[in-house]
Amino acid sequence: MAVDYLVIVVYLAGMLAMGWWGMRRARSKSEFLVAGRRLGPVLYSGTMAAIVLGGASTIGGVGLGYQYGLSGAWMVFTIGLGLLALSVFFSARIARLRVFTVSEMLDLRYGGRAGVISGVVMWAYTLMLAVTSTIAYATIFDVLFDINRTLAIVLGGSIVVAYSTLGGMWSITLTDMVQFVVKTIGVLLLLLPIAVVKAGGFGEMRAQLPTEYFDPLGIGGETLFTYVLIYTFGMLIGQDIWQRVFTARSDRTARWGGTVAGTYCLAYALAGAVIGTAAKVLYPKLASPDDAFATLVKDELPVGVRGLVLAAALAAVMSTSSGALIACATVANNDIWSRLRGIVRPSGEQHDDVKGNRAFILLMGLAVIGTAIALNDVVQALTVAYNLLVGGLLVPILGGLLWKRGTVQGALAAVAVGGLAVVALMAAYGILANEPVSYGLLASLAAYVAVSLATRPTDPAVLAAWRDRLAGRAPASAPESVSEQVPAAQ
Repeated sequence: MAVDYLVIVVYLAGMLAMGWWGMRRARSKSEFLVAGRRLGPVLYSGTMAAIVLGGASTIGGVGLGYQYGLSGAWMVFTIGLGLLALSVFFSARIARLRVFTVSEMLDLRYGGRAGVISGVVMWAYTLMLAVTSTIAYATIFDVLFDINRTLAIVLGGSIVVAYSTLGGMWSITLTDMVQFVVKTIGVLLLLLPIAVVKAGGFGEMRAQLPTEYFDPLGIGGETLFTYVLIYTFGMLIGQDIWQRVFTARSDRTARWGGTVAGTYCLAYALAGAVIGTAAKVLYPKLASPDDAFATLVKDELPVGVRGLVLAAALAAVMSTSSGALIACATVANNDIWSRLRGIVRPSGEQHDDVKGNRAFILLMGLAVIGTAIALNDVVQALTVAYNLLVGGLLVPILGGLLWKRGTVQGALAAVAVGGLAVVALMAAYGILANEPVSYGLLASLAAYVAVSLATRPTDPAVLAAWRDRLAGRAPASAPESVSEQVPAAQ
């Protein structure tokens, strides 16, 4: 294991070194939060794929393959479909807005007042996303070093908080690109073929397992429908995803780079399901499907390769964790605290945006680590976050992009009715039930349409400014660094 330890230590040290390098580039709010809005297609594609493919997509995706066979790919597959839809239909318009948060977009579209409540909902979602990613460190570090859960969370979480706080989005972009490469090598090029060969090939897998393991819809239509509602639609509106879209240097980069990343997600989904299916042949009676990944790595991979694949698992967790952390801090600072600061401080008072955002990443990072240590049922917590996100925010966000008759009153009603409906239905049917997000979305849509039609249309001047911003004809409301004029990063 000494070689495996060395691989992991070198990898973690490299993450911290990139955080230090990124600190030297983050000289403005734009550089710190969205990498100066100048990522080229290579960096954009790699980092977008890295953030959406986290621990749940890697360890959880293999676990679903172990439990359901090839149809276990659907969870990650719907994530890829959501990213493709975002990239093809919405990313160019989103990038042209030149904002920092989803709530700022709502304020622009509806003329203010819509962003406060959405900011709170988005903050809760990004916080829980970061928490669940951080908890995954416990599983990986337990395999590596046999240390207890709390220490594993503190160790892994501290590294992510450190490089994210130092360099913001620049550090996260650089580390995510490395993590994308490591995941590709570790999971797709090493673990996938080794697992299939160890299981005796596809012929032996078919002979050993029931036929439903090779049924594309074996996971069940109801489960698949819920995945689409939560993950495909969640990809369209999450702050962590939009913040990556904001880093693109052009419409073309956002559209085509995101399409490449989405296509990669589809391949990653199938790979995870195949690895899990192979693990079912090799270890038919594991205590938990989520143990399949770690068991394969420990028992079937040679020294050195094992360290690289475990580094790939760490990369998957860290990429999602860091992306969710900076999204959480950005929403907390820009959408919640900045509004309170505007009330209690003189409006003309100057603030160090980079220093303030760096402080919020550190603060939110400590909150994430503390919550991860205290929390037990992360699946339920993440489900609550996604249900609130989709049930409360999907309709006003997509409505604002697609329907000019939508009003601020309709948007607020959609958030309130959808959010309350989701909470009530989770209490009635259970947190993990399929009904809350489905009926919550219908309630949100009904409230949005009814209240929008019953209230005065949005001010034409607001809509005109909105159309100009969507078309890229209006400058961002706040000046950004002149460093954006330097050549785009590739």
